[in-house]
Amino acid sequence: MPGKSLFIAEKPSVAREFAAALHENMQRRDGWLESEHAIVTWCVGHLVTMSYPDKYDEKLKRWSFDTLPFLPQDFLYEVIPGVQKQFQTVKSLLLRDDVETIYVCTDSGREGEYIYRLVAMMAEVPASKKQKRVWIDSQTEEEILRGIREAKDLSAYDALSDAAYLRAKEDYLMGINFSRALSIRYANDVTGYIGRKYQAVSVGSVMTCVLGMVVKREREIRSFVKTPFYRVMAEHRCEGQPFEAEWRAVPGSRYEGSPKLYKENGFRERKDAEELIKFLRGEEPQTAVVVKAEKKTQKKNPPLLYNLAELQNDGSRYLKISPDQTLSVVQELYEKKLVTYPRTDARVLSTAIAKQIDRNLKGLCGYPAAAVYAEETLQNGTWKGIGKTRYTDDKQITDHYAIIPTGQGLGALKGLSQTSAQIYDLIVRRFLSIFYPPAVYQKVSLETALGTEHFFASFRVLKEEGYLKVARREGQKRRKNSASEPEQDTEDIKQDGTSKIGEPSDGEQEITGNTAFLEAVSRLRKGSRLDLTDYRIREGETKPPKRYTSGSMILAMENAGQLIEDEELREQIRGSGIGTSATRAEILKKLVNIHYLALNKKTQVITPTQMGEMVYDVVYVSIRPLLNPELTASWEKGLTYVAEGKIGTEEYMEKLEGFISRHTDAVRVQDHRAMLRRQFERTAGFYKKSGKTDKNFSKS
Repeated sequence: MPGKSLFIAEKPSVAREFAAALHENMQRRDGWLESEHAIVTWCVGHLVTMSYPDKYDEKLKRWSFDTLPFLPQDFLYEVIPGVQKQFQTVKSLLLRDDVETIYVCTDSGREGEYIYRLVAMMAEVPASKKQKRVWIDSQTEEEILRGIREAKDLSAYDALSDAAYLRAKEDYLMGINFSRALSIRYANDVTGYIGRKYQAVSVGSVMTCVLGMVVKREREIRSFVKTPFYRVMAEHRCEGQPFEAEWRAVPGSRYEGSPKLYKENGFRERKDAEELIKFLRGEEPQTAVVVKAEKKTQKKNPPLLYNLAELQNDGSRYLKISPDQTLSVVQELYEKKLVTYPRTDARVLSTAIAKQIDRNLKGLCGYPAAAVYAEETLQNGTWKGIGKTRYTDDKQITDHYAIIPTGQGLGALKGLSQTSAQIYDLIVRRFLSIFYPPAVYQKVSLETALGTEHFFASFRVLKEEGYLKVARREGQKRRKNSASEPEQDTEDIKQDGTSKIGEPSDGEQEITGNTAFLEAVSRLRKGSRLDLTDYRIREGETKPPKRYTSGSMILAMENAGQLIEDEELREQIRGSGIGTSATRAEILKKLVNIHYLALNKKTQVITPTQMGEMVYDVVYVSIRPLLNPELTASWEKGLTYVAEGKIGTEEYMEKLEGFISRHTDAVRVQDHRAMLRRQFERTAGFYKKSGKTDKNFSKS
């Protein structure tokens, strides 16, 4: 009689989906399900963890430089208290004589691999047992069955397992050695200074880097000195309709190269702007001559699909929810079969899924909010060519393709919370957008002259909606939020006062519902004349850098410390991130929980606490490389190389242990307490003035 197959999922809810997909007459047991041919059981997240140093030697319970650096040759592991019963259940099933094949069905990624490998190691699963890895992109029945049917030998994922073990060892060794070393040297000074109960200095390879990014940004804002500037605007009239154009000191202007200027389009002092207006009003006649008129078409392509970081950013920006909330929601959608695997870095489809994407579209015909677009896409057949566009690229996919709707599980929509429904709608509309043409804008740029002084204006009107008609609901959310949260959702202003997005420095104006005006402007040619009817001064000031939000921080982590808002540029450097899509939200959450960062739940803006800034200063003078995003990203890149088989575990561990030894020894021999005391005083001055001292601190 053939043996049974054992399926091990990461959590009970997933195990139920596997059991249902098998269509076996499953009987419920205490910790597993069983039929004549199959057994389905589950972990509850991690069942096994790394042991603390005192399990190696009781002497290591006491923190001392005498026992640092702590670099064990053989690592110890133990079952997590509280889940021992389920571990014993899983272990007994793994070792049952009638189990012929073990199917590993934990989440398809590095962390899921690690969860099972630890259990198998602790359970001492014999090498004679056949173990296969199920790797799936969604929890639909056909995908589960495909994953089981095409499951590879577990050994095919050994390199991924090696990377998972190394990632855990990196966190463990850096955390223990650096936290202990810095706590021994400086924790009393930090907590004593602000009159708090003793608290160890908590350090980690990723979390400390993130803390550094937030503190550095806050100090840039704090030291920023606003510079006012004054721009001169001239009101023109075209066929009776007024519009504004901005003056610039172009070659030939009486102000060309003048020290009075702030950039070429403004003055440092108002009186100089007033002087220019006085001069302009003295010119006769008050008629501007068109010296350049350009008309061109602009196209805006649909954005790439969502990966987790992009979705978390949009969740923070438009729905004002934290990254860990977004991850929780999209995980729920995944488990309800509504969307594909969420912990992905890819923003494109695989060639295989692109060939059968009509199945997803057919399913979405049952989603009332966007059914019309799914039906239109199927009728037009635009989905057939998606495999030859930038939205499909196997080279950009490591473990999983982008997050897309499965078109299944729509019955679960009624039970979703409002936030979950909104996240699902974002995913659906982003997905459907890629089957639509670009939005097309008509743009007209003008340059006019009054004597030697020149003015510039540009206008843009939407001529063809293209994909925007699908994404419009997402856009409406953005506009609504931007009215209530101007600091985070209005135009992105550079420090020189000009715009990076939104209204550019040439004063481009978006025209809605007035195409007749644009057509009138379009008819202007070189030599055309326009009446000048008024002048005014537009006052502005340089803006400091914006604070991170929880979402923009996720993007900055994905891009090695750079907050890159341009989508195409982000894609160019993708893969050099800090942390992983699966861990970034949890890292932010931990920094808030230990009171190093504060998160405003209404705006999702992140700021450091006084304690967080003091810890930053401690790390800055002691182990500065931990604050370097590029260096932190290089560790993650190294793990990727291990997973790809490009470097071995020994090489990675050798570099890791060398890094830890050097910097732990440096903390041992150096004492920066006097320097830190002076910095603490400077930082405290700001917090005292603002009333945000840690003594008054409470989580927002």
